[in-house]
Amino acid sequence: MSRLNGRRAEAEAQGLKVNVAILGAGGIARSMATTLTAMAADPRYGGLVAPYAVAARDGGRAAAFAERYGFPVSYGSYEELLADPDVDLVYIATPHALHAEQGIACLNAGKNILVEKSFTANARQAKELLAAAEASGLLCTEAIWTRYMPSRGIIDGIVASGVIGEVRSIAANLCYPVSAKARMSDPAMAGGALLDVGVYPLNFIDMVMGGHGEVPIDRLTTAMTPYGTGVDAQNSTTLFYGNGVMAVSSSSMIASSDRCGSIWGDKGYVVCQNINNVEAIDVYGTDHQVAAHYDVPEQLTGYEYQVASAANAILDGRTECAEMPHADTLRIMELMDALRAEWGLRYPFE
Repeated sequence: MSRLNGRRAEAEAQGLKVNVAILGAGGIARSMATTLTAMAADPRYGGLVAPYAVAARDGGRAAAFAERYGFPVSYGSYEELLADPDVDLVYIATPHALHAEQGIACLNAGKNILVEKSFTANARQAKELLAAAEASGLLCTEAIWTRYMPSRGIIDGIVASGVIGEVRSIAANLCYPVSAKARMSDPAMAGGALLDVGVYPLNFIDMVMGGHGEVPIDRLTTAMTPYGTGVDAQNSTTLFYGNGVMAVSSSSMIASSDRCGSIWGDKGYVVCQNINNVEAIDVYGTDHQVAAHYDVPEQLTGYEYQVASAANAILDGRTECAEMPHADTLRIMELMDALRAEWGLRYPFE
């Protein structure tokens, strides 16, 4: 068990912080390092978390990373990270196909984990990782930042207010031309648009629908355009819910899009700018005039919310975060498995 799990009062009395280590030193790891450094300097978070360490397979790369971001510790192997008793939370920042194995190793070593989306490569791996988490009694949560952001509460409040009436349809897209990144096109790394960018519009839709699978998906239609390596270059899915709502999710790794999320009701509609990190929200009436505009709170990077949620869960002795409970993570993984099954897309390790 980690040194701080369920020991908030003791931690606060002794001035102890949740030491965060990053497993991996790629692009998303750099974003997290920037976040942790900013959190440490911010009075809202400075007493909660500490940027502590980074692990990479190359010691020189890890040391350079640590020096750049001011982390006091670096490791030239993942095993060294697992052996350090002062690590409280590990952020797993490696490709999807590695998450399950590395997450289980961390849990077995007594480390809480914050796992970058997508949680794993498929639902089978997700179940294995969640079973290990349950057996360990440690925190395991998915780092899909939009689930933790304040914008989620703003959108939920607008929909719940009834200002747009009954929700009838939802549309969300996220597309970036990122196919040049080796892992994005590599089937062995669970590449393709779906797990990397497609997970966001699916989660946007799920959140609007209330999360927790309260409204079942009765049926779906889906198709994708294959990349040269066989993974999905772009895809589109229409979900038909049991309450009559229809939702369309689109994603691509070969195009750029407006990244828009729209919620259409019988009295008006909501437009969210950039579902990957909502920048502003506009509410329209049936006359297509803006009835209300919402700016989202200023943030450090946007990643701070998931880190703070994870750190607080550790101090409170919780094994999951309310913003992205295990059941929601598994349900989204099962949905993405179902889409790939329709496409006939299997990864080499499946």
